[in-house]
Amino acid sequence: MKALGSTALATAAGLTSRHAKSAIPELRYQPEKGATLKMLRWKLFVQGGEDQWIASTRAFSQLSGVKVDLETVALPDVPSKAALAASVGAGPDLAVALYDTPQLYADQCVDLTELAQYLDNKYGGWYDTCKRYCISNGRWIAVGLGFVTYCVVYRRSMVQAAGFQDIPKDLAGFLRLCQALKARETPAGFTLGNAVGDANTWCHWLIWAHGGKLVNEKNEVVINSKETIAALEFARELYATFVPGTLSWLDANNNKAFLGGQISLTYNPVSIYYVAKTSPDTPLKAIAVDTYHAHLPIGPVNRPTEMTGFIAGWVFKHTKYPNAAREYLRFMLEREQYEPWLRTSLGQYAQTLRAYESDAFWAEDPKLTLFRDGPKLSLDTGYAGKLGAASSACREDFIIVNMVAEAASGQATPQAAAARAEQRARRYYGR
Repeated sequence: MKALGSTALATAAGLTSRHAKSAIPELRYQPEKGATLKMLRWKLFVQGGEDQWIASTRAFSQLSGVKVDLETVALPDVPSKAALAASVGAGPDLAVALYDTPQLYADQCVDLTELAQYLDNKYGGWYDTCKRYCISNGRWIAVGLGFVTYCVVYRRSMVQAAGFQDIPKDLAGFLRLCQALKARETPAGFTLGNAVGDANTWCHWLIWAHGGKLVNEKNEVVINSKETIAALEFARELYATFVPGTLSWLDANNNKAFLGGQISLTYNPVSIYYVAKTSPDTPLKAIAVDTYHAHLPIGPVNRPTEMTGFIAGWVFKHTKYPNAAREYLRFMLEREQYEPWLRTSLGQYAQTLRAYESDAFWAEDPKLTLFRDGPKLSLDTGYAGKLGAASSACREDFIIVNMVAEAASGQATPQAAAARAEQRARRYYGR
């Protein structure tokens, strides 16, 4: 299955560097003769990271002789196209998607355990949440390519004008800040539409921070609880401080509202700051100077309960070239390719392997350092139960997001919204 010690490839890839000189045997996969690969993905969210991924892919093709076609589609279309490929046993060789998507068809994924263990040993170990997303029945069905850390993104001048020096670390203080921002006509705005990233992340945090959860450790549906009701009552107060229109917002809307000066605070990855900082436009550069980040407050559970985006990469069993696909994933996760990707993404993606925490990049701009810590703080979408087809389906169906939106906006009482979420979740969990 593997070929160890491919000297020409190792030397060309720069693996004679100080990072490669270790006691850990180097792992290589010998690509199949005539191998070509197609990877299903979406265009990465920041241009620097996109350009670097393409450049590293081109380098891999030059070194290995394996042509890689990056099939880029809209982010919401990736899961359906991947599911179709798994169902019919044809199509792309590899895929990249968010969260627990490969858990939907674990049996159609190539075993990546050997590769995952090699990277684990070489780069300080995978984060626990990454393992939960990528392992099914003891087998690695995917590898983690990156976490998309979310933070509170805010205009410091507006927060200070509202009477606060920093973002409060407790829920009551956070609510008072948002109320003060609204009173000054510089409101907050959190996404409440069916947004794959922005809505899922903060809505799950909201429930978890109060002690609620969709399922318990036995995968029993327990969303209709007093903890969930308390979270939804808080959501109703918080929503009253939002700029109008957040019920229809998708992933791009809060970015536009923040950069357009309509809101002073939101919840987002680094992409808002990235656009402002790298723009040649003087007003946007001024926004970048005034933009800061913070982690979300801690709720009654007294510990972080954040949810980050997660990027998984996997190989379909129908591929004719499993070794070439494994080798491509290995290459992209090695330090020589991975650290430049982190750097050019400007913090949009955080590491899945602990060794990359120490990359000097994270300390160069203090406004980005918080994004490094997302992988350590994050729970997964199946919390507190087992990730699998049911957890993935509930996320794809936006059960948590819709429940929060209904209760926050007054479309339903917190009790009715929680009961409807329970009914919807039971369709997937069966109990």
